[in-house]
Amino acid sequence: MEQMAMNPLDYEMRLWQEGFTHVAGIDEAGRGALVGSVVAAAVVLTPGTFIEGVRDSKVLSPKKREELYEVITDTALAWGVGIVDETMIDKINIRQATRLAMKLAVEDLNVQVDHLLVDAETVPVSIPQTKLVHGDALSHSISCASIIAKVTRDRMCRLWHERFPSYGILANKGYCTAEHVRTLLEHGPSPIHRKSFIRKILQKNANLTIDF
Repeated sequence: MEQMAMNPLDYEMRLWQEGFTHVAGIDEAGRGALVGSVVAAAVVLTPGTFIEGVRDSKVLSPKKREELYEVITDTALAWGVGIVDETMIDKINIRQATRLAMKLAVEDLNVQVDHLLVDAETVPVSIPQTKLVHGDALSHSISCASIIAKVTRDRMCRLWHERFPSYGILANKGYCTAEHVRTLLEHGPSPIHRKSFIRKILQKNANLTIDF
């Protein structure tokens, strides 16, 4: 399918017109973070549904994402979430972990999906799918999924911050900010830091012992 969307429902409309009634948009949050899980979400909209205000989650304020999360979960025909933690990320690498989270999100849906619209990835399931680069800006259902994934992970970040307040996770969401690197070097890694992500950062500091 060519990647030329004129409006946020173009891809969904084409699929609905072709007879695919349960089209799921898929996106993830936390792929590039240094700590914690990668989270994926899948959202199935009833054909013709458009939720006002939904955009790519990255361009929305935290307050607006929280508001739209409630609207999406109330409006969608089905929605699901998949979570893969830092231990599995270190074991299988972040790309495979992202795909696994997406697969788990699809499996969490309470309807049988007949086509996937996926943000720049391939989901390891035997369901027809369309990979869209920058899909969170092109597809309405992927935008919905991006909000669900982002809000879910942000809520997890608040819990991680309570457990490990030294790293500023509430503010940086676990990403590689200068302040996060500074505190990582000062305190060493927490149990939820992704070892495969922080190894090079720690190795650059000759005074820090790497014990994992």
